[in-house]
Amino acid sequence: MTGPDRSCAPHATHRAERAAFPQKGAGMDGELLSDTFVELTDTMVAGFDVIDFLHVLTDRSVQLLDVDAAGLLLADPRGELRVVAASSEAARLIELFQIQNDEGPCLDCFRSGQPVHAGDLAVATQRWPQFAPTARQAGFEAVQALPMRLREQVIGALNLFRADPGAVAQADIRVGQALADVATISLLHERSMRHSDTLNEQLQTALNSRVVIEQAKGKLAERLGVDMDQAFRLLREFARARNRRLSDLAQAFVDGTEILTGLAAGKSRPRPLGSGQEHRPRTRP
Repeated sequence: MTGPDRSCAPHATHRAERAAFPQKGAGMDGELLSDTFVELTDTMVAGFDVIDFLHVLTDRSVQLLDVDAAGLLLADPRGELRVVAASSEAARLIELFQIQNDEGPCLDCFRSGQPVHAGDLAVATQRWPQFAPTARQAGFEAVQALPMRLREQVIGALNLFRADPGAVAQADIRVGQALADVATISLLHERSMRHSDTLNEQLQTALNSRVVIEQAKGKLAERLGVDMDQAFRLLREFARARNRRLSDLAQAFVDGTEILTGLAAGKSRPRPLGSGQEHRPRTRP
């Protein structure tokens, strides 16, 4: 892999990505924070969708913390890390770059089970000679990786990226780690309640679903003439508005058994079509 696409100004791109999330204002949104913890603990709902659940973790991390993007890696049954969620296409690509080049903070975090940070990637080239320059070219200047860990069991890592140099604030690190911890416990609890023999079964299902979702994103992006981030948002919102599992909808769309009527380029969400559900987008600078 040669690294993420640099066809547009990366810092401007990340600012545009952040505009899709709620405004933080002078402090953290307490109501959003409590709502997020509820979302990350509510794994007992019918039709629990692990991929959508993990995207809640990455999206809320960007909404709540002073970071510009987030990515999530989980270990597959062989113990190899795989990208399962990201707040943007740029974050997904830089996470994939780490895996393909066996280098980067998320890998170090997973292997050690400890947080890993770099407040200025410009001076981290000796530590990560391939990752650091590639991340900077993609518009990221600082990174904080947090382990998804319960006691001695590490199942993955959450990566937080900043477009400007500077360490992530300790208060944000504490909240980010708490979100990762709650998500880890919820995943393990959901596995236990479903009486799965191993966590590997659950993770493999998530990884298989991720492949199908990437195929659906590409197909929808080409069909509507939109970028991959917008294609994913449209796909996810379409599934939520109709109470469908994201992975099931993606598979049906790839197979051609679902045509996704009501979607159009430039739409931030699918038409309600009598669903009665309304999504109120928030903005932030």
